[in-house]
Amino acid sequence: MRDVAEQGKTVVYVLVDDRLDGAIALGDVIRPESREALARLKAMGIRVMMLTGDASAVARWVARELGLDEFFAEVLPDQKATKIQEVQARGLTVAMTGDGVNDAPALTQADVGIAVGAGTDVAIESADVVLVRSDPRDVTAIVDLARVTYRKIVQNLWWATGYNLVAIPVAAGVLHPAGIVVTPAAGAALMSVSTVIVAVNARLLRLRR
Repeated sequence: MRDVAEQGKTVVYVLVDDRLDGAIALGDVIRPESREALARLKAMGIRVMMLTGDASAVARWVARELGLDEFFAEVLPDQKATKIQEVQARGLTVAMTGDGVNDAPALTQADVGIAVGAGTDVAIESADVVLVRSDPRDVTAIVDLARVTYRKIVQNLWWATGYNLVAIPVAAGVLHPAGIVVTPAAGAALMSVSTVIVAVNARLLRLRR
């Protein structure tokens, strides 16, 4: 029974005619999708923490099974936002995923609040992002899409800046002494090419599916 208790399971004893005849251990089952999602997040270099109101024994067992970096157990509903602040005080950017009424303050406090679509209305209203499905693997998809989108923004910014630094002086006639003249119509066409390239590069995000 000690091993069962260390796993954070609740033990229900069965009595028959006032005699102990057996025991039943009750516990939560970790979804396979959760293991996969956490493995992906850790592969991305993201620290994974758990914030729960469950008993320390339960949280410790779950953290060990999933390989979490850290966990906070026996946290009361009004303390969740405070715990988020404590993590942020370390200089970390925090994304919080939750689905209950008690998670709403923490979702608001986090830098990015992610609510599960099947959660409560309060959690959904408090979050920045709402998952359509109740699949934790979608969190990794959000992080991946955000990173790729940021890279596209940087790529387009560098391209547009570099292109304009070259094209604008040429269109203004800086190469005229060398016999190179760009007509207004040609200049307008060249500027349109820059816009098209930026748009096409952004559309390549669809390939991330």
